[in-house]
Amino acid sequence: MSLHDLSVILLISLLMVMLPSIGLAKMFEKAGIPSWKAYIPFYNTWEMLQAARFKKHWFFWQFIPVVGWFITLWIFVEFVKLFGKFTFLQHAATVLVPFLYFPYLGYSANERYIGPDAVKKHKKSATREWIDAGVFAIVAATLIRTFVFEAYTIPTGSMEKTLLVNDFLFVSKLSYGPRIPNTPLAVPFVHHTLPVLNTKSYSELIKLPYVRWFASPVKRNDVVVFNFPAGDTLTKEFDSKTTYYDIVRARGREETWERFTILTRPVDKRENYIKRCVAVADDTLQLINGILYVNNEKAFISPTASTFYNVRTTAQMSEESLRDAGILLNQDDESPDFRQDGPYYHINLTLSELEIVKKLPGFQSAEPEIIDDYGATFPNDQAHFNWSVDNFGKLWVPKKGGTIPLTPKNVILYKRVIQVYENNEWEEQGGKIYLNGEPATSYTFKMNYYWMMGDNRHKSQDSRYWGFVPEDHVVGEAWMIWMSWNKGVRWNRLFKMIH
Repeated sequence: MSLHDLSVILLISLLMVMLPSIGLAKMFEKAGIPSWKAYIPFYNTWEMLQAARFKKHWFFWQFIPVVGWFITLWIFVEFVKLFGKFTFLQHAATVLVPFLYFPYLGYSANERYIGPDAVKKHKKSATREWIDAGVFAIVAATLIRTFVFEAYTIPTGSMEKTLLVNDFLFVSKLSYGPRIPNTPLAVPFVHHTLPVLNTKSYSELIKLPYVRWFASPVKRNDVVVFNFPAGDTLTKEFDSKTTYYDIVRARGREETWERFTILTRPVDKRENYIKRCVAVADDTLQLINGILYVNNEKAFISPTASTFYNVRTTAQMSEESLRDAGILLNQDDESPDFRQDGPYYHINLTLSELEIVKKLPGFQSAEPEIIDDYGATFPNDQAHFNWSVDNFGKLWVPKKGGTIPLTPKNVILYKRVIQVYENNEWEEQGGKIYLNGEPATSYTFKMNYYWMMGDNRHKSQDSRYWGFVPEDHVVGEAWMIWMSWNKGVRWNRLFKMIH
């Protein structure tokens, strides 16, 4: 955790214990506590615990980052009980607006101190017990989801056969450090859209800058969950399935705005994607005939990564025979893992599955399929970068503090990073580039960036199509499969660690 992060935590903690001090001083007087103690940060909460006769160790729990804020609010609630305040609305006022509610309790002649003995005689109703339990569960689950881990479901086959559709994962927020939500005013447990109502689940009334506590960089070959970078602008009709930018390239901006409803989303409310980080900041990557090179060396290939092969054999093949041989096939989408194409069988295989196929009767040859969709990939400029998903690069991944010259060629590669992800005003006049109103011939990056690709290379919409993933988009590391389902439980996948 950086000094800045610690400063933010301390500032919030101090504001919480100091803002209510004016009203708290009068409440202390009614409770027989010297009023000056209300103005000393944290000493005031110590006195509240003493008055409520709670054990002293609760005082020290306040200093745990984030969790301590909720301990402080709980101390406030226990203290107002000493003034006969037991209802849900009274406790809500204590938590939400203590700087208004405490002066009322302190200065109102009708409010009196009843003491801890009277509090012990008060019994909650069954309804109130359920409400308190529910509120506690929501707060605890929200804290865990934000700062520790989150459940995630695999929706597509882009990571097969490492991860399968309907694998249920735990995603660790601690691996790279928990990220503070950009939009803290949001409905708990909902990502960006309320079910049934189909409306936004969050408010942008409060927007926080990017802050990550205990930050640690993504490591090469990690399986990472991140917010979809190209999901900042989208259409209501297609959401992120077809990006706004792809629609604009196909139809033009004017037709897109006429025909579709345009939406925007903050970073933390963009769609969650899961891919493998194949290159980190300051790496240079290149794909040559489907083989990935990072820093001029062949990159890691997961044993469960798959790609399509054109298999030639004199024997008849079928899905059943391949499954019987131990090959996992998916037939649930528009691009099946097995089909016959003329003299070839078109099969999606891992390296170990390829070895099985080679041993089958009648096998003749197996060649990896190469897709030549030139110009359809990032940066969508065929005139200057005639790249495809299997022949791509070389490309340098931006590093925080790294500086590049701004030339007509690399501007195409890094303009979105500079303008959108790093929030610079970009203008081009007379062949010159102006950043934030000043002429610029070079640029120094403010964040680290990553290159994400699916293990199922020919079924993955990944960085090859939309570019870099900024560090502020990183959600967490895929950690463990806790459940897997395909017309029944896939028992062999339960509690499987993800590599």
